[in-house]
Amino acid sequence: MTGSVRRPLLFLDVDGPLIPFGAEPQQYPTYATALDRREGDANPLLTRINPEHGPKLTALGCELVWATTWMDDANECIAPVIGLPRLPLVIWPEPSDIDDRDERKGLHWKTRALVEWAAGRSFIWVDDEITDTDRAWVAAHHPGYALLHRVDACRGLTEGDYTALDSWLRQPFVPEEAGSTGAG
Repeated sequence: MTGSVRRPLLFLDVDGPLIPFGAEPQQYPTYATALDRREGDANPLLTRINPEHGPKLTALGCELVWATTWMDDANECIAPVIGLPRLPLVIWPEPSDIDDRDERKGLHWKTRALVEWAAGRSFIWVDDEITDTDRAWVAAHHPGYALLHRVDACRGLTEGDYTALDSWLRQPFVPEEAGSTGAG
């Protein structure tokens, strides 16, 4: 085998997985961060982000990519809170470029863009809005391995989620070589 082995991608949403929402506000723990002390007027929802997410995500060994409508604000506001470097981010299509037939069929508007961005590489997509329609579409249109992992938005990423992601990554996948599109 020649070339370097490419790590799987991990497409990460912010709202839901990192910033839990939907329950009563008092049900969420809050975390003090150095960022809070520097920026007193920062988004108050940032205090819901557990700073342990950064090391846990890094330990998965994937190439992390923001897959969020926060866009580059994820690098400015979220990455420092959890100790991540600047990450690449998926640039979403304009709303006018999204086929509304997909939404009528239940396909998430992110799904096609993520498969295109992955370009055949194995990937994990962590989001709170993934459906079986998305899973079926990815299985039919993506040549690499993929795990579409839905997170409970009220709880955010939990130990159980990390266990599921780690377990999937430990499956005996065929390594992808640099420059290949993978198979599976």
